[in-house]
Amino acid sequence: MSDLENFRRETRAWLEANCPPEMRRPMTSDEDTFWGGRNTKFSSEPQRVWFERMRDKGWTVPHWPKEYGGGGLDPEQTKILRQEMAALGARQPLTSFGISMLGPALLKYGTEAQKQEHLPRIAAGLIRWCQGYSEPNAGSDLASLQTRAESDGDDFIINGQKIWTSYANFADWIFCLVRTDATGKKHDGISFILFDMASKGVSTKPILLISGRSPFCETFFDDVRVPKANVVGTVNRGWDVAKYLLQHERAMISGMGERGVGRPLGQVAADSVGTDEQGRLEDPMLRGQIATFEIDEAALACAAERAVDLAKAGQAHPAFSSAMKYYGTELNKRRYEILMSAGGVDALEWESERSKGGARPRAWLRTKANSIEGGTSEVMLGIVAKRILDLPGA
Repeated sequence: MSDLENFRRETRAWLEANCPPEMRRPMTSDEDTFWGGRNTKFSSEPQRVWFERMRDKGWTVPHWPKEYGGGGLDPEQTKILRQEMAALGARQPLTSFGISMLGPALLKYGTEAQKQEHLPRIAAGLIRWCQGYSEPNAGSDLASLQTRAESDGDDFIINGQKIWTSYANFADWIFCLVRTDATGKKHDGISFILFDMASKGVSTKPILLISGRSPFCETFFDDVRVPKANVVGTVNRGWDVAKYLLQHERAMISGMGERGVGRPLGQVAADSVGTDEQGRLEDPMLRGQIATFEIDEAALACAAERAVDLAKAGQAHPAFSSAMKYYGTELNKRRYEILMSAGGVDALEWESERSKGGARPRAWLRTKANSIEGGTSEVMLGIVAKRILDLPGA
């Protein structure tokens, strides 16, 4: 038996023994997601047990080096772990912007002191992070940002505003783009800096969405003092860090197009539509839509696997994450369109206990933002046209 076969066998046995049965079921609400942080609360005892066992194993971030709180697994082992978790239906023990976005940027651009300070706390779920990128007048044209950081000895004094800051009202720290030099080209003079959301002068204001719920906030900085040692990478070269992080953000967002843990779409639709004598969905038109969707869903999963393999081989195209982001978010919108169609009139219930507080229509409305956040679908297509297809005039 090969080393990888042994690892798979041992991993499967460990997951079987350590993942509580409750953590092998589809998530039913936002409370089923564990984000970590200073003020975190577990929604259940099984959620706590699962997180702590995975944390102690280093498997909240299995691919990170052990010295930073990770599991030290190589890419093949990490892939096997994810496959075995999916086969068991195991939930992710920790969801974190620190893991999916900031961590990779720190591993590439951070100083050793910054890695030692932040990465182990991310892996242990001790600090919850948010992202300070977009501004009221700098969304898709992010390089036009105006939040400024003025030098004051060993510190920067930060003033400005960010918008669409996901979960800023729950975050402990922020990774933020600020303008440290306004004299050059707009892509120059930007720095990538980290600071505590409890710092004097930081305030947040939630933004209500059409769904009636929202993860988004406006975030304000009024004379916030931050040590210059918190700059990641080089002062005035933060755009390099920002672009690298965006690749990981878009890859993360694209993942919403994959089913992951949960029931297949056809089974969910059967609850409302019913089945015929052969066990198929009663509605043939809906059946065809779901079949087409699931083929595209499988194609996305294959593309994600290919992206991982290309990255391992050092052949990944930096713009491929934009293609994945476009495909994944548009696919997720289609998923909820189908769910709404399958539910008929019942899917429109907004507040009833039967509809679990309007979970389905609220989720459907929330998906409308998928093709805006993290870069609009139009911008993603423009990047694909220019940087991958090399189309004339793009």
